[in-house]
Amino acid sequence: MSSMLDLAILGFLHEEPMHGYDLRVRIARLSGHVKAVSHGTLYPAIKRLETAALLTREAQPGAAAAPKHVLSLTEAGRAELQRNLREPAEPFITDENRWFVLLAFLRHLPDPEAQAAVLRRRLAFLGEPSSYFYDGDSPLRADDVDDPFRKGVLLIARATSRAELEWLGTTLDELTAAAEADRGEELTHAIHD
Repeated sequence: MSSMLDLAILGFLHEEPMHGYDLRVRIARLSGHVKAVSHGTLYPAIKRLETAALLTREAQPGAAAAPKHVLSLTEAGRAELQRNLREPAEPFITDENRWFVLLAFLRHLPDPEAQAAVLRRRLAFLGEPSSYFYDGDSPLRADDVDDPFRKGVLLIARATSRAELEWLGTTLDELTAAAEADRGEELTHAIHD
């Protein structure tokens, strides 16, 4: 699965079963102005995931004459979500919009070490030079750019990168400590069993 929409559907349905309309509202709030979600986009994706046995649709009486359909994840859907969180496709690491969708659901991956592995992939990606922000091997400085718009891109990108790098470092430290605590607890249980 490589679709942001598929990941969002599975992620939100992992949290609770819901009607298609409610799902559409949550996805729209998640993606905001970046990627609008229309009925013509959402419902074919739901149908595709249902055909793949990743979710089920159950009719419930509606307030009007037409029944409402409640969508729920299947065990296969939960497994697919876990797989996509544990081993996200490269675009979910390198594309900022996909990255944010992945981050929105990464808490559903219960293993701190697996969460940390995903964050390390992002950290490695951020460490790679971007040709747009470099002149040869040297990073461009905003003061070296005459174009005010490109200067804006550089300033915004650098500020965003600094904030993300700081967050990644702090969160990786916390996840590493949690993983070590989990290993210590497993060792204690193994000794006492």
